[in-house]
Amino acid sequence: MADTQNGRVAVYLDFDNIVLSWYDRVHGRNSFSRDRQRITEDPTAPDIAERMRAAAVDVGAIIDYASSFGTLVLTRAYADWSAPINAVYRSQLVARAVDLVQLFPAAAYAKNGADIRLAVDTVEDMFRLDDLTHVVIVAGDSDYVPLAQRCKRLGRYVVGIGVAGSTAKSLKAACDEFASYDALPGVELPERPERGQSSPQGRRGRGSAAADPEDTPQAETATAAKGAAKPEATSADAEAAPAPSTRGRRRRQEAAPEPVLPAEDATLEELLEPFADGEDADDDDGDPDLEATGLLIRALWLGQEKDDSGWLYSSAVKQQMRRMDPSFSERALGFRSFSDFLKSRAEIAEFEETGHERLVRLRDQSR
Repeated sequence: MADTQNGRVAVYLDFDNIVLSWYDRVHGRNSFSRDRQRITEDPTAPDIAERMRAAAVDVGAIIDYASSFGTLVLTRAYADWSAPINAVYRSQLVARAVDLVQLFPAAAYAKNGADIRLAVDTVEDMFRLDDLTHVVIVAGDSDYVPLAQRCKRLGRYVVGIGVAGSTAKSLKAACDEFASYDALPGVELPERPERGQSSPQGRRGRGSAAADPEDTPQAETATAAKGAAKPEATSADAEAAPAPSTRGRRRRQEAAPEPVLPAEDATLEELLEPFADGEDADDDDGDPDLEATGLLIRALWLGQEKDDSGWLYSSAVKQQMRRMDPSFSERALGFRSFSDFLKSRAEIAEFEETGHERLVRLRDQSR
């Protein structure tokens, strides 16, 4: 696999493709085609607004996953940003430093030509940026197969991201690595349709009734990645963790009570839930300790997905956390070193220090 420590990554999102595919994934096949006119005419209608909210794409999950391959050199999203279905994402994308490329369709309901523009820009960037190591294509059309093949021939590592059930098999085969959007950390899965339902009204969230896998063709790819449950820290773990500085201790005393960790066999989304901000929370309103813990869980999960051994270098984990949230600083939380920060999360992570090596992994819940 290509080097992810010094990788330089370019991300290209066919935004219409991913948004419309996820809308159909949540609400049922061809749902967007049926709702398109109503969305265009009045996206604020209560029922339409609710359906759009239920099928909202987690842009942060995509960008965070892409950052696990290296430093993001550029990130571009292609769409008609005047369309209501896309316009609601503009502030979210701008906040993540994504370049928005405006594409106007030649006629009503016509294709906007995103695939051609995206392919041209990608090839140009590969010749313009010699140090580019990874190309991440967020789309599902087989039209991108020649682009993926060309990127590989030019020596780039190609990563694809698409919605389960809406991605061409040929595109998956053309990539060096492919990830289903449904399985990315933090993505909430739609409710599976009940047996016999022809037009499922999916909704985001957990705890949905599971249908027979034979009745849902996308069941295998729609299943969330399983995370391990987190037991409470033992007294030995507590004694092993060094006392943080006064500033960190005072902050933890003022913080909210420790969240209750999920039960055994919890999904990754359930594991992250106690440490996540609300959707409408301001950046400065969240508890920094809880936010840092959630960031650590996601970084460890991403790292262990790429390394079968489970143990990761703590420096690589910190680097990934900084890629996902450049504002992260263990010193701002009251810790003298990243090792001290890891030791304080003994209920989440196992930390091993041997000589000059400092290794960490998600705590094994099978014990």
